[in-house]
Amino acid sequence: MSKILSTLFFILFTSFNLLAQTTYVFIGSYCSDKTTEGIYVYKLNEATGALTKITSIKNIINPSYLALSPNGKYVYACTETQLPEDGGVSSFEFNAKDKSLKFLSRQKSGGDNPAHISVHKNGKWLMCGNYSGGSLSAFPLNANGTIEPFAQLIEFKDSGVVKNRQEKSHIHQAVFSPQYDYVFFPDLGSDKIRNYKFDGTKTMPLLDMENPYTKTAAGSGPRHFEFHPNGKFAYCVEELSGTISAYSYTQGKLENIQTVYAYSEKHSEGFGGADVHISPDGKFLYASNRGIENNIGIFSIGANGKLKLVGHQSTLGNHPRNFSLDPTGKFLIVANKNTGEVVVFKRNAITGLLTDTGHQINLSNPSCVKMRAY
Repeated sequence: MSKILSTLFFILFTSFNLLAQTTYVFIGSYCSDKTTEGIYVYKLNEATGALTKITSIKNIINPSYLALSPNGKYVYACTETQLPEDGGVSSFEFNAKDKSLKFLSRQKSGGDNPAHISVHKNGKWLMCGNYSGGSLSAFPLNANGTIEPFAQLIEFKDSGVVKNRQEKSHIHQAVFSPQYDYVFFPDLGSDKIRNYKFDGTKTMPLLDMENPYTKTAAGSGPRHFEFHPNGKFAYCVEELSGTISAYSYTQGKLENIQTVYAYSEKHSEGFGGADVHISPDGKFLYASNRGIENNIGIFSIGANGKLKLVGHQSTLGNHPRNFSLDPTGKFLIVANKNTGEVVVFKRNAITGLLTDTGHQINLSNPSCVKMRAY
């Protein structure tokens, strides 16, 4: 009997360890000096929210936004951002076993100040939005994580009504649709969410559509955009007007169903809406507000896709440019770029509210947070 119990214990212990996962936190930053660290990797304590440094990498300039490959082996970054010449996109290999991060490749992004990148679910394509260049680019990816030169570059010459911010097109993001058959590009400079049909079998995968964009309110400045987990709705943070617009979504088409203020007050100016994410259960939306308020707006999501304000949580720092939720939805981690705090909040799955865990780290100009379980 004791031998049988020992065998059962061994099986259970082995199964538990096979199922056990480790969540890693990847942080990009603005580092103008190659001798300083630019990308950091931390381990998240999934019980307390504490962060433990695993590794980092130098010899890169301003890796301001990150994206992970579907298998988690590769980290892609917008590099050379906010510099007066063409930026770049770079790739790195992350080895979770030996906890290392290694540079692999770099290509020109095709325009100034690349602001956002995303990877197709098949791991074969990388999309990039060049903010200052007013352009978007598509890159083939190799199986070893290296990036090929861009296969497609599309530039825009539009403008908007806010002359000091919308003097030209500013592509701020690249987002694949839930089925990865369309790509959406919020254009802050022209108040448009541009959209293309995506066909990865083509040399140039972005195909023109009959209706090439969704127009947003004049002067709103669409910045970051995210689909609901159910694939039926999408939400866009509008930087210049401090608002969030909700859309119903069907086969590449967006239809506005609501616009709400993301801030706690309806200020006359000084907005800086930044990032937006939805909880894994699809019940709550979170949006970061910079400028006159430095907080996270918290909204519940109704069955009809519409938003209802739940509350606001201070980010305990200045300029929350980007944030992320861990895969379980238990924690939200925000990067306060101007004051350097990367703060860990615990999320209440019932109310959606956030609570400071007391855990934070301080880095120089943190700008992007990504998390993945391995």
